[in-house]
Amino acid sequence: MVVLGRIVAPYGVRGWLKIKPFGDDPQAWRDMSQLWLGADAEGDHWQAFDLESLRAHGAAWVVKLAGIDDRTAAEMADGRFVGAPRGELPCNRSGEYYWADLMGLNVVNQQGESLGKIDSLVETGAHQVLVVKEDDKGERLLPFVAQVVKEVDVPGGRVLVAWQKDW
Repeated sequence: MVVLGRIVAPYGVRGWLKIKPFGDDPQAWRDMSQLWLGADAEGDHWQAFDLESLRAHGAAWVVKLAGIDDRTAAEMADGRFVGAPRGELPCNRSGEYYWADLMGLNVVNQQGESLGKIDSLVETGAHQVLVVKEDDKGERLLPFVAQVVKEVDVPGGRVLVAWQKDW
């Protein structure tokens, strides 16, 4: 499962859910017939729901899922993660990546020095930030922008960056 966002609140009284997306194109979710809800992003207990409607609402999105038809049901879904199986996600355009595809990739600078592995990503509003952990030496925060990230090789398990080891 790839986590796409998280339910942050019920919306209205007819079972709509307010979602904070973790990517930049939740509109593409309209191409999927179902979304899955799970209590734990890493867990195996996901439940599929048919997607009835999806629309932007400020910085968030609101979604109507079949079977969640009133405020009480929506409140029970509050805080759950929204996801989908990797094979059912829309294809990425060139230069776009699902965050789940980047987790665990080795980060190497242009001098060939290993900086660690991608542990997580942070959305800052301006751009995403790679959280790179190097064993027990701590972590580095690298902006996920073209000036820093020079090449992403998901099949090869590597990200090439313009970043010095001592920065």
